[in-house]
Amino acid sequence: MELRAELLKSIWYAFTSLDVEKSGKVSKSQLKVLSHNLYTALNIPHDPVALEVHFRDDDDGPVSNQGYMPYLNKFILDKVVEGTFDKENVDVFCWTLCAKKNYRPKDGMGVLLDKDAFHLWCIFNFLSEDKYPLVLAPEEVEYLLKKICLAMSVELSCVDMEDFISQEPVQLSGITVWAFLDFVNTGRLTRGVENDSVTMAIDKVYQEIVGNIIKEGYLWKKGHLRRNWNERWFSLRPSTLHYYVSEDRKECKGCIELDHNCCVEVLPEKEGKRCMFCVKTLTKTYEMSAPDTKQRQEWTTAIQTAIRLCVEGKNSLHKDLKLRRRELREERERRRTTKEEELQRLCLLQGEKESKLAELELLQEAQRHSQAALLQEEQKRRQKHEELQRTLQDQLQQAEECVFVVGQERDNMQAEMALKDAETDRQRKRIRELEEMQLRLEEALHQEIRARQNEEAYRLVQASLLVEEEEKMKVLLALQEEQEQYILKTQREKQELRQEMVAKSQALEEAQHQLEKVRANRHRMDHDIATAQRKLRQASTSVKHWNVQMNRLMHPIGPGGELSCEGSIMREDSHLEAQGIRLCVGPPYETQAYACTIRGAREIGRRRGREIMSRRT
Repeated sequence: MELRAELLKSIWYAFTSLDVEKSGKVSKSQLKVLSHNLYTALNIPHDPVALEVHFRDDDDGPVSNQGYMPYLNKFILDKVVEGTFDKENVDVFCWTLCAKKNYRPKDGMGVLLDKDAFHLWCIFNFLSEDKYPLVLAPEEVEYLLKKICLAMSVELSCVDMEDFISQEPVQLSGITVWAFLDFVNTGRLTRGVENDSVTMAIDKVYQEIVGNIIKEGYLWKKGHLRRNWNERWFSLRPSTLHYYVSEDRKECKGCIELDHNCCVEVLPEKEGKRCMFCVKTLTKTYEMSAPDTKQRQEWTTAIQTAIRLCVEGKNSLHKDLKLRRRELREERERRRTTKEEELQRLCLLQGEKESKLAELELLQEAQRHSQAALLQEEQKRRQKHEELQRTLQDQLQQAEECVFVVGQERDNMQAEMALKDAETDRQRKRIRELEEMQLRLEEALHQEIRARQNEEAYRLVQASLLVEEEEKMKVLLALQEEQEQYILKTQREKQELRQEMVAKSQALEEAQHQLEKVRANRHRMDHDIATAQRKLRQASTSVKHWNVQMNRLMHPIGPGGELSCEGSIMREDSHLEAQGIRLCVGPPYETQAYACTIRGAREIGRRRGREIMSRRT
């Protein structure tokens, strides 16, 4: 499947190069020629019958990419056998077709030779994803340029790189291979570097990434028969270690098959050779000597990496690295999305907090208004005593409404406190998740450091990844500090809300105490009114009685009526005395007044009796 995907990338460029009008369709005659050349390059037996049947002359119009894919899969790619053809021949054929149409260095003054441009095109296809049209992520372009600059022993200009990546087409859809080649041809990457050095650097990167060569170089090897030392050119791949007479790799002297049974060991100096190590297999032990300690360390690390890839069933180191970089990009994107969601959530929480504060202010304002209304009602009650009963009823009703409102406010405050507690729990849970994520990041960092020790040849790439991870950890720690500050701030707000609730409770108790005082005053006034009404009734009764008595005394006494008058006066005296005694039940001042009234009445009766008797005589 991997071989098919790599072949499809090259064939896609060849197909699109034949689409002159950019309509997504190619004429049948051109597709026949393309298929015939693919048969030859892939070393597949020609099938002219199937070719003619699929592209019949009676079909109308050209063939689209979707229409050509069934034939390409069935009659070409399904018959491909790995190892029976040279993939570089297929790449050369497809590059020849697409370069004529798309690759045009400005004024013919490009830095790259045709061979260098072809190698960069192959590397670009290898690093691109299996998505069409084929583009490369900016991170992958930066990785490739850094490897080329490292091979040339120059430093990549970050300014030029940022200018290239920050272009609008690059940001929207990614980087195409033709834009990448144009950027390299500008010479901004290879200032002051000779063309031969550029060619050697690109060839080295091509052999490493596309040729799947982990490491190459000269080593001294000890023979098995003559036991003499010979200098050989070694080429290490994930499953094999070939050695040649020279670096042109024309005459292969042998091959060491690497598997899980192989191992690498460092040997002490002997026979005048320094920096020795050996590769042990089940049948043989190969002794080798490196030029220096650094080279020995690099070779032993590279061979151990090749053995590890063989054990894991992987046939390409850079495919594994590409998958890791893609996972890192996806992880960064997920982190960025998560951070944006966190910021939006914090903004929503801030808005909710502001709305709650506004509601609290409105409640406080309503409470102040209610208190002012109570004061006004109290003043009206004092000013208008004659409307005491009605005023008391109004105040009682308003007080009950205030108690109901305050109770509702207390319930609302408790509900808000519960919401704040729940939000605090969620934030604490989020902090724990962030701490777990930090632990996972630390574990990934340790794994990255171990991989860096095992793969020192790629230490610069791993170092950049490590720096990036550390920056993300700093951002994560900063985000954690922000979360902790927010939690502290929420706790302070919670304490303030509790204090406000206590103040509300005290105000409620004070209002209830005032209500009880008002009720006591009302009962006392009711008792005073009843007492005044009873006294009024008693005074009315007394006035009516004395009116009757005065009317009786005002009647004149006829002749012969002295005795009767005196008897009447005696009866009246006895009656008045009895009445006075009955009226003395009241307070002392009432008894004295009534007693004076009786004595006056008696004196008036006696005087009139004496006047009548004198007249008769």
